[in-house]
Amino acid sequence: MTEDLVIVVAGLWAGAINVLVGSGALVTFPTLLFLGYPPLVANVSNNIGVVAGGLSGIHGYRRELRPNRPFLLRLVPASVLGGGTGAFLLFVLPSESFETIVPVLVGLGVLMVVIGPAVQRRSSSQPVAEGRHDVGIALQAGVLVLGIYGGYFGAAQGVLLTGLMSLFLAEHLQRITAIKNVLATSVNLTAAVAFVVFAQHYIDWKVVGLIAVGSVVGAQLGARYGRRLSPAALRALIVVIGLAAIVKLVFFD
Repeated sequence: MTEDLVIVVAGLWAGAINVLVGSGALVTFPTLLFLGYPPLVANVSNNIGVVAGGLSGIHGYRRELRPNRPFLLRLVPASVLGGGTGAFLLFVLPSESFETIVPVLVGLGVLMVVIGPAVQRRSSSQPVAEGRHDVGIALQAGVLVLGIYGGYFGAAQGVLLTGLMSLFLAEHLQRITAIKNVLATSVNLTAAVAFVVFAQHYIDWKVVGLIAVGSVVGAQLGARYGRRLSPAALRALIVVIGLAAIVKLVFFD
């Protein structure tokens, strides 16, 4: 019962972090390893479990999503393709090949979040109406690459997506957060389907259920209180969590 409670609490924490920033896997994945689950079982089971929290977070941010539905239809396919590719690579490539570069990617994501507004101000003298965007090849390619990463491992995927879109979109950060939730959940859902079909022997359904319960509640709490944060406060939260993730990955893994 104590172990189950620990997993639920980790799922709740991860659900709240994921809906706001991302990097919830840096809570649940190490927790499962600490409790004795094999790395591949922990990774696959966690990926499936957080899908429920992602869907809950999308619902919580539905108001911010309404103006961006046409835009999402052009980006979600890249996330789906990337998620499926990353899930395939999980069983082909050694985990060390991605884990080595994860801290660098997270740091890059944090940097993009910080400089995003300045880049937007410099790149365009004409304001872009909220909810209206031109989806360029560079943005689609970036979403595809991050989808591959998310399907493979996914730690701090949300930080990277937020940083990427902060560079390309002249949009309120809360709406970028809502878009990020859809893209990250699309990646996780695609990878989860692939795992269920091709890797059931790596799934611990009890762990999946416990994380799902915790992440659903956490995502609703995150959506409810997170949208009250100002862009500056949300940006600061992303930076703090991103830097904490780097410290965790570099010094404690």
